[in-house]
Amino acid sequence: MNRWRRSWGWCPWLMAAWLWLGLASATFGAQPLGVRHELPNGLVWLFSQQPSLPLVTVHLLIKGGALRDPPGKAGLANLTALLLTQGTKQRPAVQIAQELDFLGAQLSSRGEDDYNLLTLTVLKKDLPAGLQIFEDILKHPAMAPEEMRRKVAQLKASLQSEADDPGLVAGRAFYQRLFGDHPYGHPAKGTPAGLSAITRQDLVDFHARYYRPNNAILSIVGDLTLEEAQEWVTRIFGSWEPAPIPALKVPAPPPLNKKELKIINKNITQAHIIWGHLAISRRHPDFYAFQVMNYLLGGGGFASRLMDNIRENRGLAYNVGSSFNAGWETGAFAVSLETKNDKADEAVAQVIQEIERLRNTPVTEQELDDAQSYLIGSFPRKMDTLGKRAWLLNYIEFYGLGLDYPERYPEMIRRLRPADIQQVAQKYLQPDKYLLVVVGHREKLPKLPDEDKTPGEKEKEHGSEKGHTSN
Repeated sequence: MNRWRRSWGWCPWLMAAWLWLGLASATFGAQPLGVRHELPNGLVWLFSQQPSLPLVTVHLLIKGGALRDPPGKAGLANLTALLLTQGTKQRPAVQIAQELDFLGAQLSSRGEDDYNLLTLTVLKKDLPAGLQIFEDILKHPAMAPEEMRRKVAQLKASLQSEADDPGLVAGRAFYQRLFGDHPYGHPAKGTPAGLSAITRQDLVDFHARYYRPNNAILSIVGDLTLEEAQEWVTRIFGSWEPAPIPALKVPAPPPLNKKELKIINKNITQAHIIWGHLAISRRHPDFYAFQVMNYLLGGGGFASRLMDNIRENRGLAYNVGSSFNAGWETGAFAVSLETKNDKADEAVAQVIQEIERLRNTPVTEQELDDAQSYLIGSFPRKMDTLGKRAWLLNYIEFYGLGLDYPERYPEMIRRLRPADIQQVAQKYLQPDKYLLVVVGHREKLPKLPDEDKTPGEKEKEHGSEKGHTSN
């Protein structure tokens, strides 16, 4: 509790609780989301003044996630991000941790599919010290060999432990086949082989190539005036050197022109099933109609058709739902569920039936109205904390949505009609061309829809438990 005593002086437990609640549940009134500026070096920065708490949150998005992983070195982008906080040329990792603890600040760095993200939350009075650390790890990471080996070992151990989780095994197999050599085909954290192939020079080169102001988006939210924010942005990031950014070149996902089945044999009582195919990117104009369609089908929890039919009416699964990962590139649409091994065929048949129904029959006005009301009503929760608001600013700039996006979003959802939902269902849902991945006890699974497979292909895909879970 020493840091709270230092920060507040009196009644430390009360102030600590107030700070925690503020981070978790601060609310914001109706106001513009923020303002946008750009430095001469190409850094786009966005600012939102939120004076209700003496805090500042800084998010720096680097357009260099797993999409930029070189062939054969899956996990390079994420490993680069993780090593930022593990020591600089002036500060070893222990010193960074000690300084942050003394400030009571939160600092993190991580890699995702489309971007890397570096974040800081600190009390306003400690902003100078916090930004000094932030600048150091951003511009001068050590990429120490011993830290690299430690992180690689941790990531490999994490990947190995995931091999015991049937749901994760199913997901990994699904994305590997669906995307092939495209970077979306491997986890952002990488693969054992990819991590083993990464050298320290790869990390140094990745950082030098992509951690550039003209390849970044900075958002600042908190108890600052615009003038104060501008002063700090100029001081910390104004001297950051720009450089040409390589064009993004990724292989196209392999075609999926028929029904494909992949069975992974595991001695478990519940089969883990993923059904799906490619969908659309976040930048696609059909995104909003697809979002509503997904909510109605399986993304809406107990309000969805899949949950109502497969769980409530038939008792085939405790949990079932649909999702679509719409990133910078075309993502995946997937239905996931768990069911008893001997009920796998019936559950899959009901998934396909619900998809056919969505394609062939318009949704009701009441269903659509409920979905629209939920999506519109829940949108304010995307910006009800400092961190969420900072992330939303990054997200809006990354996808080019405009700072008036929160005002436009309700109308983009509300104007959709049943015919629009049916149209995207007919256009994108593919009941005859899909990938079906099942992790379950092979001997207890019934016949599944794999009629297009030859006996040799079936035998190869069924495989053994060991051969299909090591990844």
